[in-house]
Amino acid sequence: MLSIKDLNIAFGTRRGIVNAVQGISVELANGERLGIVGESGSGKSVTAYALMRLLDKGGSIKAGEAVYRGIDLRRVAERDMRDIRGREISMIFQNPRAALNPIRKVGHQIEDVLRQHGRATRHDARVKAIEALEAVKIRDPEARYEAYPFELSGGMCQRVVIAIALACDPRLLIADEPTTGLDITTQKAVMDLVDGLVRARAMSSILITHDLGLASQYCDRIIVMKDGVIVEEGKPADLFADPQHAYTNKLVDATPRRGATIRSLLPISQRTPLEKRTIGNSPMLDVINLAKSFESKSGPVQAVKGVSFTIRCGESLGLVGESGCGKSTTASMIVRLLDATSGGIFYRGEDLAKLPSAGFARHPLRGKIQMVFQDATDSLNPRHTARQTIAEPLLRLGDLRGGKLRDRIDMLAGLTGLPQHLLDRFPHQLSGGQKARVGIARAIATDPELLVLDEPTAALDVSIQAVVLNLLADLRARLGMSYLFVSHDLNVVRLLCDRVVVMKEGKIVETGGVDAVMDSPCDPYTRELVSAAPQAPNRKLNA
Repeated sequence: MLSIKDLNIAFGTRRGIVNAVQGISVELANGERLGIVGESGSGKSVTAYALMRLLDKGGSIKAGEAVYRGIDLRRVAERDMRDIRGREISMIFQNPRAALNPIRKVGHQIEDVLRQHGRATRHDARVKAIEALEAVKIRDPEARYEAYPFELSGGMCQRVVIAIALACDPRLLIADEPTTGLDITTQKAVMDLVDGLVRARAMSSILITHDLGLASQYCDRIIVMKDGVIVEEGKPADLFADPQHAYTNKLVDATPRRGATIRSLLPISQRTPLEKRTIGNSPMLDVINLAKSFESKSGPVQAVKGVSFTIRCGESLGLVGESGCGKSTTASMIVRLLDATSGGIFYRGEDLAKLPSAGFARHPLRGKIQMVFQDATDSLNPRHTARQTIAEPLLRLGDLRGGKLRDRIDMLAGLTGLPQHLLDRFPHQLSGGQKARVGIARAIATDPELLVLDEPTAALDVSIQAVVLNLLADLRARLGMSYLFVSHDLNVVRLLCDRVVVMKEGKIVETGGVDAVMDSPCDPYTRELVSAAPQAPNRKLNA
């Protein structure tokens, strides 16, 4: 169906030509499900955009060919390419909200594609658009037809994007990181849906992802890319059991899976013994009947409904659940970014819930409870260097100045593995992992006793995630901190946490030791979460 030979893709930049893809060759058979995996910058998404002729300005195919069913995609006229997009080759984009027009009803956006490719007329477009929504299992498709993207959840928006991509029955579907930002049950529902439709319609598919576990479950063959070249390919089971290339080996090791330890995520050369840590019997934090309501046009909405849990000194507690379950709202109340509607937040016996969030910024306890945010990029001031960012809590909450301040910042950089020469760089000059280290250094600057981590590795590649998780484990042992680790990734929670609290619709449905809850969940919802977590195939024991 598709033949790519010696494809070279380059971008013109201020600093000269950047070769993003360097001479790759790929064959795709009819009905085959191909996975392209690799970390950010590997060239996997650029390859897909080149096939669709959707490269950014400055990007171009410099050499090679891409032939789809006898059509040279590199040389076909743009008018004909517009007909190929959607009718022959369709794409599911990484960010569904960005892919949809925010001021146009989703039903009308499906109609646009149907009419563009002659699959509907003005008279029957509505009926066929609703049928497309039914095909992707959207509840009440007639009502959803009239909805705008902002009125739908992330999972719903992704289903709409899938409906648009499949509306004209294409022969090839390209899915570019289709589950990024989705919780695990929604991720599984979306991937099962896409896979079922691909199989039912005898389509070919290309799944682009940095999640090797996901690729192994939904692909017949996997290609591994690094720095614009293909380093290895094979069947998922073979690739995981016995990876041949050092980079593939690194990715396989870094993929969280059952039976892994936090040190086993790292390359063998970096696996130092983990420092011993102690967990005290006394509680550091007691959350009692905590509740939060928000006002909406239709009345109050209860986001958190009377949750209670305890975090002991030196303990790492996981808080898990789907998007909208109330876990991030709970975390925000604990760090006093939100006021509670009712209930208590007792830190070493003092009820923080009685302290208004607006005045807590300069409270003496502010430095004892800190937070690491989900998106390292959005949580850093783009006008501040890494040094200024780390210094901010020290200047606001402490009395360090001059040489002592510089020494403290240098020490924090060393503790978090941030090279000294990066301290004077701005966020846009840092990688994702480096920005994560800056966020962690800022959070621990005031010697906190409790660190609240809200999905701190969700946006990171697996090898960077492995390094950050190991950094957090080491910091906890060295500094004796307690963690509240908020996540929807159960494989990561198993590695970093001692106990876990499972939330659903604002309530706690199960709590217990992390291994006990993951291996023998009692609540049906917990069982659903555990079964939805992607599991990578096992590798050889001697690997």
